[in-house]
Amino acid sequence: MAKGLVIIPSYNEAVNIQKIINRILSVSDQLEVLVIDDNSPDKTALIVEELSKHNPRVHLIRRPRKLGLGTAYVVGFAYVLERKYDFAFEMDADFSHDPGDLPRFIELMDRFDLVIGSRYVDGVSVVNWPMKRLLLSFFACFFARLVIGIPIRDLTSGFKCYSRKALQSVNWRKFKVDGYGFQIQSVFAVRGAGLPFKEIPIIFVERRAGISKMSKKIIWEAFWLVWKLRLVRIFNKRWLST
Repeated sequence: MAKGLVIIPSYNEAVNIQKIINRILSVSDQLEVLVIDDNSPDKTALIVEELSKHNPRVHLIRRPRKLGLGTAYVVGFAYVLERKYDFAFEMDADFSHDPGDLPRFIELMDRFDLVIGSRYVDGVSVVNWPMKRLLLSFFACFFARLVIGIPIRDLTSGFKCYSRKALQSVNWRKFKVDGYGFQIQSVFAVRGAGLPFKEIPIIFVERRAGISKMSKKIIWEAFWLVWKLRLVRIFNKRWLST
């Protein structure tokens, strides 16, 4: 049976972390969880550490300070490759991504190397977002798709599953972006490696508890990255490949 790892970057997610881990492990025996914690002041890591003592399917990496989502996923992908997992998920800690959707992704991993949980492939499937944020996200995805020419409707989705082959085909050390930028660049890189991908509909629900980590810096970083990737697509298509 193929084995997968759900990678969860965390910063001040003590209110959510135990519930999300337990829910993930309950939906599939194929899954384990890796939490990468950036020295959360609310002691998120201590909760995960205690869970890991009693469950070998729970893993923890502690980092000394807040280093960001992008670098957390790069660390997580290295962990996947070192330990022979067959596939890896990106997933938020705050229940904005439904753990009940995980089996739907797993079913597709024998045919695709990247499966993207999309808020926009089947209309708009977002709950509890203010209109301003919804419009920003929707048109940011439209803009990115138009500029870099990738037929994915939700390029900034943070709910993804990568095959081992996809992780091996991308040079993650070249990723220097965070947040939205990381998500766009990861899809760009997998597509650039010539691997098959699929977008499936999900319902995104705004976090139930805790504080959003979104910032203007992350938004502007993604904006400029899109133009950079446009040039890469024209002049150096294998820039992010291994």
